[in-house]
Amino acid sequence: MTIGTFVYPIPANEPILQYAPGSPEKPLLKKTLAELKNTPVDIPMYIGNETITTGKKIAIHPPYEKDFLLGYFNEGEEKHVQQAIDTALATKESWEAVSWENKAHIFLKAAELLATKYRPHIVAATMLGQGKNVYQAEIDAACELIDFLRFNVHFLSEIYKNQPISSPGMNNRSEWRPLEGFVLAVSPFNFTAIGANLPASAAMCGNVVVWKPAYPQIYSANIFMQVMKEAGLPDGVINLIYVDGPVLGKVCFSHPDFAGVHFTGSTGVFNTMWKTIGENIGKYKSYPRIVGETGGKDFVMIHKSADVDVAVTALIRGAFEYQGQKCSAASRAYLPSNLAAAIKEKLIATLSAMKMGSAEDFTNFINAVIDERAFDKIAGFIDGIKNSPDASIIVGGNYDKSIGYFIEPTVVETTNPKYKTMCEEIFGPVLTIYVYDAEQFEEALHLVDTTSPYALTGAVIAQDRFAVELATNKLRNSAGNFYVNDKPTGAVVGQQPFGGARGSGTNDKAGSILNLYRWLSSRTIKEVYVPATDYKYAFLQEA
Repeated sequence: MTIGTFVYPIPANEPILQYAPGSPEKPLLKKTLAELKNTPVDIPMYIGNETITTGKKIAIHPPYEKDFLLGYFNEGEEKHVQQAIDTALATKESWEAVSWENKAHIFLKAAELLATKYRPHIVAATMLGQGKNVYQAEIDAACELIDFLRFNVHFLSEIYKNQPISSPGMNNRSEWRPLEGFVLAVSPFNFTAIGANLPASAAMCGNVVVWKPAYPQIYSANIFMQVMKEAGLPDGVINLIYVDGPVLGKVCFSHPDFAGVHFTGSTGVFNTMWKTIGENIGKYKSYPRIVGETGGKDFVMIHKSADVDVAVTALIRGAFEYQGQKCSAASRAYLPSNLAAAIKEKLIATLSAMKMGSAEDFTNFINAVIDERAFDKIAGFIDGIKNSPDASIIVGGNYDKSIGYFIEPTVVETTNPKYKTMCEEIFGPVLTIYVYDAEQFEEALHLVDTTSPYALTGAVIAQDRFAVELATNKLRNSAGNFYVNDKPTGAVVGQQPFGGARGSGTNDKAGSILNLYRWLSSRTIKEVYVPATDYKYAFLQEA
C-alpha cells in the first residue's frame, strides 16, 4: 500500500573522471583492462531466469587488435525471440504491480553500482569491445549511462505528479500505466549508454522488454545486464537476446502484443521497421509506439567572423572523436572564403601530428573503426574521392586493416556543394569541406538546409550575433540539436535532450522527460461525490 508521496529531486550530472597521471582511476582502469583481456568470456543470452548458450558461438575481438580473442557470445534463433516475448509477457503483471519507489530504487542502485564498483569494468569493456579511447568510454559508458538512470527516475516522478484539476464536488486523476504488451529495444554499437537506456527507460515505466543490441556492443551489454541483476531487477523484465535483425523482426512485428519499439540505428533499418509495422497494423491490440533516432549528416557552418582556433577545434573534435562513429559527428563543413586558407592549414597541421592506435594506449586520440564491414565501406568512399574530379583529399586518406581497422582522419575538399560525401552518411573519420563566398552567408545557409535528408545535429561558429541569429532561424528545421560556437557532438543528459527529425528520427529526445511519455499510457479517472439523479438540465425549463 502506498503510504506517502515519494520525491526524487533533479540530480547533478555524474562528474567525468580525467584519468590524468597520478589519478587513482588510471591504474585501476589499466588493471581492469588487463584482467578482462586475460579472462575470455562466453556470453549467454538472458531470458527470464535462464542464461542461454547455443551451438553458434561468435567471436569477439577488439576492433584495434582483430586477432585477439576476448571471448564469444551465443547467437540465438527464432525460437529464442519467441521465448523472450513469452517470458516478458509472463512477467508483465508482477512487474507492473511493483510500487514506483521500489522500481526507482532498482535503477538508482544500478547507477550507484556503475559509479563505483562497476565503473572500471563498464569503461574497460567499452574500450575493448567498441574501440573507444578512455575519455570517450568514460563520458559514454560511465557518465551518460549513470545520468540516464538517475535523471529518468527524476523525470518519471515528475510525470507521476502531473495531475489534472478538479471542479468542486468531484475529483480527477491521471494514472500513468505502462503500454499493453511488450516493448522491443534495438540498440546500436556506438554508445554503451544508448544501448542500456533503450531497454531501461521503457522498463522503468513498468514495461517488459525484449532487448537486441548490435553485435559489437554485446561485450558491454553483458556487464550492464549483470549490474541490473545485482541491483535487483526481477528476471524477465529485460530479456537480452542476440539474433539477426530479420529474424527478430519476423517474430516481434507480427506479434499481437507488440506495443512499441525503442530504436537507435540506421535510417534504412528504421524505415523498414516502420513499413513492416504499418503492414501488420491490423494484428496489434494497440497502435505501437515507434521511437527512433537514426542517421545524420551533421554540419558545421562557419561565419566570416569566426575565431579560427574555435572553428578548427570544433571540426577536429566534432568529426574525429570516436573515429566519426557518432550519429552527431561533424561530417560536412562550410568554410567562408576569408578564413578557408587559415582553417585548412591548421586542420592539416593538427591532424598530421595526431596519434592513432590501440585504445589501451591512452596517448592515442584516434583508434580503429568498429569492424571490417565499416572499414570496407569507408575505404570505398575514400577510393571514390581519390578518383573524383569534384573532390580532393587535403589530409589523410590512408587505411590499413592488417592489425586493426584503422582509417586515418581524412579531410576532403569539394567544389560541388552537393557532392556525394556532403549528402550521404559515411559514419567514419571523413570530413568534407566546401568553401563558400564569405559575403553570401545567407545563401550558404540555404545550402546547409537543403543538401541532406537528415536533421540531427549542427553547429554555427561565429562572433557576429546577427549571424548567429540568422543561422538559428534559417536552420530551425535542420537540426534537432543546434550548437553555437561548439562542436555538434556531446549532448549531456538533462542539459541537451538529444534527437532529430527529418531522416534522423522521431525527435523524442533521449535524456529528457519527453522520451518517457512515449512508454506510458494515461488513463483519466473522474469520480463524482454526489452523483446526479435526474437527467434534466435547467435550460429545459421555460419559467
